[in-house]
Amino acid sequence: MGFNVSLSGINAANADLNVTANNIANVNTTGFKESRAEFADLFSSTSYGLSRNAVGAGVRLTNVAQQFSQGNIDQTGRSLDLAVEGEGFFTMNMNGARVYSRAGNFQTDNNGYVVNPQGARLQVFKPNADGTKFDGSLTDLQLLTTDSPPKQSTLVNMAFTLPGNAAEPTVATFDPTDSNSYNHSTGGVTVYDSLGVSHTQTSYFVKTGNPNEWQVHNYVDGQAAGAPTLLQFSNSGALTSPVGGKITLDPFTPTTGAGVVNLTLDVTGSTQYGEKFALRDTRQDGYAAGKLNEISISEEGVVYARYTNGDDKALGQVALTTFNNPQGLQNQGNNLWSETFSSGSPRTGAPDTSDLGQVQAGSLEASTVDLTEQLVNMIVAQRNFQANAQMVSTQDQITQTIINIR
Repeated sequence: MGFNVSLSGINAANADLNVTANNIANVNTTGFKESRAEFADLFSSTSYGLSRNAVGAGVRLTNVAQQFSQGNIDQTGRSLDLAVEGEGFFTMNMNGARVYSRAGNFQTDNNGYVVNPQGARLQVFKPNADGTKFDGSLTDLQLLTTDSPPKQSTLVNMAFTLPGNAAEPTVATFDPTDSNSYNHSTGGVTVYDSLGVSHTQTSYFVKTGNPNEWQVHNYVDGQAAGAPTLLQFSNSGALTSPVGGKITLDPFTPTTGAGVVNLTLDVTGSTQYGEKFALRDTRQDGYAAGKLNEISISEEGVVYARYTNGDDKALGQVALTTFNNPQGLQNQGNNLWSETFSSGSPRTGAPDTSDLGQVQAGSLEASTVDLTEQLVNMIVAQRNFQANAQMVSTQDQITQTIINIR
């Protein structure tokens, strides 16, 4: 029996050394979680149980437990390198099977899908039509390589201050080509038609003979966009007319082949103060076509395609998954785990919600292996191995002595 007990100790020490060796081998593996060998003692028993003076029958390896502690977050500066800070795993699709990983060293394949080095596709929540919300369905993340389509301008926001001491122009009849026929102009705001072709919207301000009253003449590409509009101010300089601060310009049809452009000018917040004209704000809501400039990912895991025209398009939100018992996951190798009965059912959600962690873009989670600790474990396991081997040698000597008794 003593031989078997010592042999079980040798096997246990050897298993401990193997686990330690595997940890040391993966000290630089991205997202690797160190393992720990766990043992239990053995007792031979019968149907009547154990006697009080029973001697143990050795030891056995009961579990190689993965330790899902947080690894260090190392900055890489690469946009598709992702790290989870907190709980959760990246959700992956490997040939139709759902797998999970803490390693975020992603890249794109020839079809633009975001994959890990083994080809498993990163899963994201699908965005709605305008990209402001995400439904609960998962899909493969695919980066767009097409241009961002243009957006037609519909609203021009303009805020200005007109001088309260202005006099009527010296030329009575307004002519946009004669600066003596108006007091001030906006200098031109670029707006876009449905094809993304730019046009220039210009407003000309003419002081009337009435106190606190102006006329604004609006032009697009040098053509009048409707009759002049009266601007009226209170004696404290606040805009009182038009009510609501909105001016609707006449529709115009560009010669580019684009559709009809309907523009509204919003002059809310404009004032009549002081002695100098000031154009405080000119914004419009359209843009031209744009080229893909970069891919960025927020802490909430939202993947944005950013274009040269300033447009940001949400491509999806990274899906994280957690389990009641992560140690019950089945290690598939290649930094991948799969669900088992012991792990419990997966709970998938958006980053930074519930008990799920945040996503750090441009970063990777380092291995959790502490090399110093593993070297100490190696020494301990080696001593255990040697001690059990010495027990085999001692048992052999005792047996040999008994055999030699005459």
